Amino acid sequence: MHEQVYVNDIVSQATRHGTVEHIVVEVGELAPIPAAELAEALKFTGWRIDLVTVPGTVQCPCGFFGRPVVTEKGHDFTVYHCPKCGQSFPRIVAGRDVILKSVSVADE
Repeated sequence: MHEQVYVNDIVSQATRHGTVEHIVVEVGELAPIPAAELAEALKFTGWRIDLVTVPGTVQCPCGFFGRPVVTEKGHDFTVYHCPKCGQSFPRIVAGRDVILKSVSVADE
C-alpha cells in the first residue's frame, strides 16, 4: 500500500483548504508510483482529479541531459537508462515528485 502514503498526504493537504471538489496533481514520470495507481487510490475521495505527468529529466556522466528511456515502471520502482550511452539510473534532475498543484473547493 505504498500509494496510501501519497494519498494520505494529498488528502491532508487538500482538505486544509475547505470542502474539496477538484484537485490537480503532478506525477513525475520517474516517481515511485505510477500515475494510474495514484488515480485509482484517490477515487474514494469522490473529487474530480486531474493528473498531469511531468516528463523525467536526467543528467548522465556521458554528458547527456534530457529524457531517459523508461524500460519498466511498477509499484515502487522505475527502471530507466541514458538513451545516449545506455547507463542505468543516471542522476534524476526532474520528474521524480508527486505534487498537489491546485485545489478547488466548494463555496460554503
